[in-house]
Amino acid sequence: MDGPAAWLRRLSGGAPPLRPPGALDEPAFAARCIRCGRCAEVCPYRALRPAGPRLGLEAGTPEVVAREAPCWLCLRCPPVCPTGALAPVAFPRDVRMGRARIVAERCYAHLGVMCRTCLDACPLQGEAICQDEELRPVVTDRCVGCGLCEHRCPAEGPAVLVDARRGR
Repeated sequence: MDGPAAWLRRLSGGAPPLRPPGALDEPAFAARCIRCGRCAEVCPYRALRPAGPRLGLEAGTPEVVAREAPCWLCLRCPPVCPTGALAPVAFPRDVRMGRARIVAERCYAHLGVMCRTCLDACPLQGEAICQDEELRPVVTDRCVGCGLCEHRCPAEGPAVLVDARRGR
C-alpha cells in the first residue's frame, strides 16, 4: 500500500531518497526517524541533509544527494541515531544504501574515451566497480551505493547514477 509520500514522489517524478548508512527499510525508517538532525551534525563531509517537501510527510528525514555530496562511509551517523532508524554498521562493505548503474550513452568509456574516474573513486577498489574486456565500467553486487562514483563522474548528466535501495 502506498502512503502519501510515495504518491507525492510519483506525482513529482522523484526517485526514492538515498538514505544514510544503516537506514532501516523505508517504512520503518520513516516511522522511527524523528528528524533530530544528529546524523547530519556528525557527518564530517556534510553528505546528509534534510529531505525537502517532495517527500511529503517524510520531509526533514536525512538523505544523501550523491552528485552534490556523496557518503564517504565514515559510519559516524548510525551510532548517534536515538531511535534506531539507523542500525549499527560494522564495516563500510556492509553498507546497503543503494546501487550504482552506468548510463552507457553518457559514459566516456562506453563512448571509446579512456576513463577510470568511477573505478578510482570507489572505496571498494576492484570489488564494486570493475572493468569489462573493453575497459568499460561494470557495477557488481558488491556496490554499497555511497555515490562517490556519481559525484566524481566527469560526464554531463552524469554517466553513473546511484539508485536507492528498493524494498526497504
